[in-house]
Amino acid sequence: MSENWDFSRCIDVLKNEISVIKGISGIHDKVRHAVINREWTEFDEKMQEINVLGNEFMVFEEERIKLFSSLTQKNISNDKNKDSGELLGEEDVPFYVLIMNLPDEQRKELSYQYRELKMEVYKMRAINETVLAYLGEAKNLASAYIEAVCPARGGKLYTKNGIRVSQDLKSMVLNDHY
Repeated sequence: MSENWDFSRCIDVLKNEISVIKGISGIHDKVRHAVINREWTEFDEKMQEINVLGNEFMVFEEERIKLFSSLTQKNISNDKNKDSGELLGEEDVPFYVLIMNLPDEQRKELSYQYRELKMEVYKMRAINETVLAYLGEAKNLASAYIEAVCPARGGKLYTKNGIRVSQDLKSMVLNDHY
């Protein structure tokens, strides 16, 4: 069941998505600082905020998909009337193909908002990749440290009771008291 095409609602949804993505990006910057400074309580708080905003984004995304699926239906019926041969399917229709039959003003505004949304998503992806790269390097450093300190273990980790544990280093505490 698809909704009717509503240009103004679509613009509102895109603007809301952009706003939420900008909010997530701002929090990601704080997450990055928390990770670098090893402030894990702040990290957990910021991740919860990101989860809340992520859920809010998903609501807008679902609404955007419904709105654009109604535009796809409209394009399909227009193409059937033109008898152009190849019809637009409902899935994986490029955005710019989807809006090509709209009036110029609507097409320009939708293109602008869509490009802004894409740019914000790319910025957020870059921030994520830097944080993940930092965490990956920290994990590699910790693994190398354990290997250098305890070469007889062959890179294996054990609990205090002598049980072998995974090497994923999700949660590890080094006891420096002997």
